[in-house]
Amino acid sequence: MDALDRHDVLLLTELQRDSRQTVQQLATAVGLSSTPCWKRVKEMEAAGIIRGYTALVDREKVGLSLCVLAEVNLTRHSEDEVRRFEKEVAACPQIVSCYSTTGQADYVLKVLVPDIKSYESFLHETLFKLPGVTHVRSSVVLKEVKAETRLPFDAPRAKAPARKRKA
Repeated sequence: MDALDRHDVLLLTELQRDSRQTVQQLATAVGLSSTPCWKRVKEMEAAGIIRGYTALVDREKVGLSLCVLAEVNLTRHSEDEVRRFEKEVAACPQIVSCYSTTGQADYVLKVLVPDIKSYESFLHETLFKLPGVTHVRSSVVLKEVKAETRLPFDAPRAKAPARKRKA
């Protein structure tokens, strides 16, 4: 798939706002007819630009009241150890985000659990047992000021170049 054009960016913005819209609703919102709109969405799905569709769930309403950002350091950074650590992290449902970082921590994890007692259990039963973990620094989130899932297509620097389309 070539670079995104204005209609693609509008489609992505609309889908991020509400992915349950019909093709007709999307087409109207972005100024296209239904068939080209549907084709563009399918192209972006096939290209992996659209990875999937999901429901946003209020974590506190489902009992996941505690959010912790855990900075993790590994003992060694061998390819095998890093691969094993990342594989275990990917399989752990309490870890909802994992970032390999520069700075003091090798990784920053976002962990969701019901309460502080659950986090303590998670630390001892899971996190401390992950391959290569040598140090964990935890920061309990007091309040989420912003937790956005939408990508900022409307930001001035994010203007997509025009792309050539087949007629």
